[in-house]
Amino acid sequence: MKINSRNICQIWHFQKNFKFLQSIERHYLFANNKYYTTKVDKEEEIPVENIRNFSIIAHVDHGKSTLADRLLELTGAIKTNSGKQILDKLQVEKERGITVKAQTASLNYTYNGIKYLLNLIDTPGHVDFSAEVHRSLAPCQGVILVIDANDGVQAQTVANFHLAVKQNLVMIPVINKIDLKNANPEKVMDQLKMLFNIEKSEVMKISAKFGTGVPQILDAIVERIPPPEVCRDKPFRGLVFDSWYDKYKGTILLVYIKEGSISIKQQITSIYNKKSYEIKNISLLRPSEEYVNKLVAGQIGCISCNMKSSNEAFIGDTLHIKNEIVQPLMGFQSPKPMVFSGIYPIEQSQFDAMRTAIEKLTLNDSSVTITLESSVALGQGWRIGFLGLLHMEVFMQRLEQEYGALSIVTSPSVTYKAKIVGKKNIKKYNSEIITFNNPAQFPDPKIVTEFYEPFILGTIIAPTEYMGTIMSLCLEKRGVQQLTKDVGHNRTLYQFLLPLNEVIVDLHDTLKRLTSGYASFDYEESDYEISNIVKLCIALNGNTIEELSTIVHVSKARTKGKELCAKLVELLPRQLFEIVIQAIVNGKVIARETLKPYRKNVTAKLYGGDVTRKMKLLAKQAEGKKHMKMIGKISIPRDTFINLYKR
Repeated sequence: MKINSRNICQIWHFQKNFKFLQSIERHYLFANNKYYTTKVDKEEEIPVENIRNFSIIAHVDHGKSTLADRLLELTGAIKTNSGKQILDKLQVEKERGITVKAQTASLNYTYNGIKYLLNLIDTPGHVDFSAEVHRSLAPCQGVILVIDANDGVQAQTVANFHLAVKQNLVMIPVINKIDLKNANPEKVMDQLKMLFNIEKSEVMKISAKFGTGVPQILDAIVERIPPPEVCRDKPFRGLVFDSWYDKYKGTILLVYIKEGSISIKQQITSIYNKKSYEIKNISLLRPSEEYVNKLVAGQIGCISCNMKSSNEAFIGDTLHIKNEIVQPLMGFQSPKPMVFSGIYPIEQSQFDAMRTAIEKLTLNDSSVTITLESSVALGQGWRIGFLGLLHMEVFMQRLEQEYGALSIVTSPSVTYKAKIVGKKNIKKYNSEIITFNNPAQFPDPKIVTEFYEPFILGTIIAPTEYMGTIMSLCLEKRGVQQLTKDVGHNRTLYQFLLPLNEVIVDLHDTLKRLTSGYASFDYEESDYEISNIVKLCIALNGNTIEELSTIVHVSKARTKGKELCAKLVELLPRQLFEIVIQAIVNGKVIARETLKPYRKNVTAKLYGGDVTRKMKLLAKQAEGKKHMKMIGKISIPRDTFINLYKR
């Protein structure tokens, strides 16, 4: 055939129409639930004894995500050199180099000629995301405990170990980064023996970066970790252990199938909210999403149904077949938030859009608590509870990156308690013990017999040479020493009872700075202790500004008051009259700064003459400024709050 422009045009139209027809066919098959590959349909044929559910746990930056990449490559889930930290999909994870959300991947692996299904869950390592680790261990029967060959056992390693032991999970200890110049696997094995009584013969040595020893881990998973204890002959029961929002599919649930099986178009019911839903899509994560027709007991997969509100999804919920009476599976106790901050939109016109964004994001993070809050200066907003400062920073960063919601964040605080005397005569309070996390809710000290402050048990592991530095820092933060233990190889473990309010501000950063980054810190919730806390008020020309108030310990009140006053001198705009900035505790001024006024040179037009003319003009000006100070209103721009709360 002779090639000309007309023939080329005909060929182009044919290819375009053919692709269009193919896309129509794909959409038709997908709409009728027929567009699924036969390869995926065979997954349900894998017997329960050939399924392994495991998780990777470790201290932050010990190589969990890198090891997950090698496992994905060895099982053929991804191609070699596909990139780093494949399971870290969030933009904030890529920017910070940390894991924030636990991710799941279903892997195929052949061992001794038998096909196995390995369900991998990669978990975060930072203490603020310990709730993610706890939730991720629910469907697992075993864990891979990763320890850095150079850093050794760290504080979060200890916490994760005890978390796995508490859930009776089989443990495979792995020493990573043996390729490093200063790697010392023998030292790490001694620490494992001393702290956890793990024998050297049980420990595996690998380099996740280069893949050294990683194939043996896959064999150990099959050999050491038992299959899930499930039953495929009973009616369907599934455990929801994660959820997120997709703008195309709505609410997606990550479910561990404990009993029976589930198929598309089946009706399921939530034990938590008693509502029924129709299954629209079922998929496996490999790690990209692959659609399937069915999931059976022992598998982990995603389901999307017609959930109309993000409030209907509950982590730890049990799903079952409609009209079937079943017992709930193990649920999750949502961790108690430890840090609270006020969140306000930049403009009040953005309130509805920001509320929608927060609802969608909290679906992905069940450890966040939200209550409505209003402020005279900042308008309508929310009081949001987080597990820690990093958790708060990541939440706000995701809110901006994923939903474009810009916000003002007030200074963080914790939840305090107060014992009210004669509560029967005070109608405002319904209980003898009240809780509050907002300075605006601080009770009158006259009706309070005792204040209580939350404490945590902090664990620090650091080189012994920094003992004096760590002791001084913890005592400065009002800490009480509980334990000091030598863990070998010039490293010491410290345990301190610390007030949470001192920890959330800058303890972790200061600890890293003073120990050149060698110290690791982890904490667990303790109890409330009697404390002498006060409300630090900020007054401008005698008028208290509630939005600038904060709660501090009495020993830190004067330092904090001076700091706030000095900062406000720089941030507040100057007026035509003098502004007196005062820090007040229980009616007593403990710090003061003065913002000088603008001053007009009223004597500029005087050229000589009697000095009394000059003094007369200056006296008249002083009288006018005194009167203006009495009746003048101080306008505080929103930028002042933004810059004051900015850390």
